[in-house]
Order: sequence, then structure tokens, then C-alpha cells
Amino acid sequence: MATASSVSSLAEEVTCPICQGALREPVTIACGHNFCRGCLTRYCEPAGGPDAPRSCPLCREPLGPGRLRPNWQLAGVVASLERLQLLPAPGPEEQAVCPEHGEKLHFFCEDDAAQLCALCREAPEHRAHRVRHLEAAAGPYREQIQKCLDSLRKEKEEIQAIWARESQRLHVLLTQVAVKRQKVVSEFAHLSRFLEEQQSVLLAQLEGLDQGILQHREEVDLLATGEICRFSTLIAELEEKKERPAAELLTDIRSTLIRCENRKCRKPAALSPELAQSIRDFAQQALPLQREVKRFLEKLSVELDHEPAHLTLDPETSHPKLLLSEDHQRAWFSYKWQNSPDSPQRFDKATCVLAQGGFSGGRHTWVVSVDLAHGGSCTVGVASGAARRKGELRLRPEEGVWAVRLAWGFVSALGSFPTRLVLTEQPRQVRVSLDYEVGWVSFANAATHEPIYTFTASFTQEVFPLFGLWGRGSKFSLSS
Repeated sequence: MATASSVSSLAEEVTCPICQGALREPVTIACGHNFCRGCLTRYCEPAGGPDAPRSCPLCREPLGPGRLRPNWQLAGVVASLERLQLLPAPGPEEQAVCPEHGEKLHFFCEDDAAQLCALCREAPEHRAHRVRHLEAAAGPYREQIQKCLDSLRKEKEEIQAIWARESQRLHVLLTQVAVKRQKVVSEFAHLSRFLEEQQSVLLAQLEGLDQGILQHREEVDLLATGEICRFSTLIAELEEKKERPAAELLTDIRSTLIRCENRKCRKPAALSPELAQSIRDFAQQALPLQREVKRFLEKLSVELDHEPAHLTLDPETSHPKLLLSEDHQRAWFSYKWQNSPDSPQRFDKATCVLAQGGFSGGRHTWVVSVDLAHGGSCTVGVASGAARRKGELRLRPEEGVWAVRLAWGFVSALGSFPTRLVLTEQPRQVRVSLDYEVGWVSFANAATHEPIYTFTASFTQEVFPLFGLWGRGSKFSLSS
């Protein structure tokens, strides 16, 4: 039984090169190529008929007059293949015809970028042009299309990667916003309860002061009213006595005068010193409220800024001149080298150490307490996981390090060129804040909240908290 490949090869042998269909009345010319009689006749018509000197449409060998020999054998093969339905049905491309000659299009003019039939190919306007068969001409264009497809697919993948990365980043940011919203609600609810309690306490104290003042006023009013009434009676008696005749005026005059001279005036008592002092000191009662509000604002500011990170130093990365505490929370500088086994992770030139575990997303903050000896320095920041640990380490963003250096008396930002910073006071505690998605590394005085410096970066891999130390007696410790 014939295989598919042999049938395909046989079908190619009985295909007309001009119309690309099955040979109809096949004829053979001198060069050995076979064509449909009708196709070859139409091909030769512009030159004066089938016997006019023409060239083979395929190899350009001269046809010569009277050289069309019928090939009955091929005609029989075509008929047999058609009966067996082994010839492929004509495709859509084979139906395209030349609008000028009505012939099928089999050629392509590279100069005019136009599809041609066999007759168009021999026309004067195309004879000097580069003309190729459609399949041969389509090859280079398929390659160009493939290159365009590869480029477009690559750009599409890049866009998809950026989209996925940005979607993840936005998801993280939305999660952060939701967490912060919850913290705001919780902290304000706590503050609201505290304010309500403080309001009740202060109002109760004011109520006590109010009662004390009212009681004192009642006592003053009662005393003053009695004394005024007594004095009014005595004044009225004397006025009446003064207007009497002499005999009546002198009657009991001595006792009347003695009574006036010996009168005792009870004056209202002054406000008690204790009550007055309580009124003056009432403002002090609001100090706990002031402290609580300040604590609330500081806590809210920190919690809304970043998540506290609980760090430990990684002894596998520590330079041999650094001494680490047992809990890996503190480090000291020593000129004496420690017996530390060498490893690819350990710094061998820069006296630095990394924290265990890095960050590849999120917002984090930690505090470094620095205690420097005279001439000592401490470097605080973050470093890329790819930052070099062997040989000289250049502490700058181009090398994957974003840090500041605290030295004896000044602070520097370690950018491409170190920049000395002007600060209100030398920080002894530095808060480091990392925002991976936004690309911020910020430093602030943890005690005064004064900003120190902020780096902007585009993080693409894991980053680690970095610490460097120099100078005998210099040390630092970690806290969240």
C-alpha cells in the first residue's frame, strides 16, 4: 500500500508549475518540464502563439517551435489519482487569479511587492525586476514575521511580568492600607476610651472644686447678710436717737454709745488656701492626658510608618574583628581577630555583619543604639544579597548598599559620594525604615524623630539589614 509520502511525491509530479493544479492535457517541452497545454498556450500567446520561440517558465530554456509533445502517460496517472481521490483539493490560495489576465498568481515581484501570473511575469514592466515563485518569495518574509513575532512575544512577556509585579506590589500596598486602617480604628478606640475616662476624672475634680466654692459662698452670704442686718438696725437706732429732743437724746446715751463702741464686726473668711491651691494646680491634672496623647501620636506614627522588625545578627557573615553577644543582639569592635572559619558569606575586609533573614517585600523598621568610642564609627543600613563580601566593599548604592555612617561628631550619607549631614543633635539611636515596594530606605533619630536621610532605590532581590563598626570600644545593639 502506498505511503503518505510517496503519494505526496507523486502528486507533486503531476502538478502544473503554472497553475499549481493537476495537469490537464499534459505536454512536455524540450527541457523535460511538464505543463498543462492550456497554461503553456496562454503563457506563449503574447509572443504570437504556441509555436513562437519562448522560454520555459521554470528554467528559461528556449521552447523552440513545435516542441509541445503530449504526455499521455502523465495524463493516465492524473486520471488514476483522481479516481482514487488521492490528489489534494485546491486550496484557497490556488483560487487567486490575476485581475488583468485571469490567470492564477504564482510569482512575486520583489521590486513592486506585487503578485504576478505567468503572463504578468513576461510583461516588459517586470522583465528586469526580481521575480520569484510565491513560496520562494514568502520564505524571507516568513522569517521577518517570525522575528517580529519573537520580539512581540518577548515584549508581551515583559509587559505581563511588569503587570504581575505591579499587581503583587499593589496587592501588598492594599494589604498595608487595610492593616493600617485597622490600627487607626483600634488606636483611636483606645484613645477614645482613655479620653472618656480622663474627662470623667477631670469633671469629677471640677465638680468637687465647684461644690467647695459654692459652700464657701453660702457661708460668706449668710455671715454678710447677718452682719449687714445688725449694722442696719444699729444705724437706724442712732439716726432716730440723733433727731430726738435733748432730754430724750441724753436718756441712756452712755449705754447707747458703749454699745456702738463695743460692737464686734464678723467679716467673711477668705477662701481656704487648700481650695485656692487646688484651683491653681488643676492644670497639672491634665499632664497625664498630655503624656498619653503624645505617646499615642508617637506610637501611631511608628505603627503607620512600618512594621517593627525583630532582628538578630548573623554570625556566619560577621567579620572576625566583631564580637557578637550570645543573643546576637549586640556587637563590639575588637582589634583581635576571632577564630572564625572562612566562608563565602563572611566579610573578610569590611568590618560588617548582616542580620539573619532578609526582606523581599513589605515595610519594616528597626532601631540601632550606637555607643562610639573616640574616633570610632558605626555604619547602619541595608545591603543587597548580591553585595560583595570578599575584598574591599564600597558602601554606596551602585554596589548594592544604602547606608549612613555615624562617626565621632558627625553623620554622613553614603551615596555615590559621601555627604556630611547637618543635624540638630548627634543621634545615639537610629531608626531604620525600609519600604521594599516603594523603594525607600529612611533614617531618623529614634529619640527626637528628626529625619536623617532617605535613599530611593528599585529593589529587585532580597535585601539584608547591614551593620558596620570601627574603633576599639565602639559597639551597637538592636531593638525593634
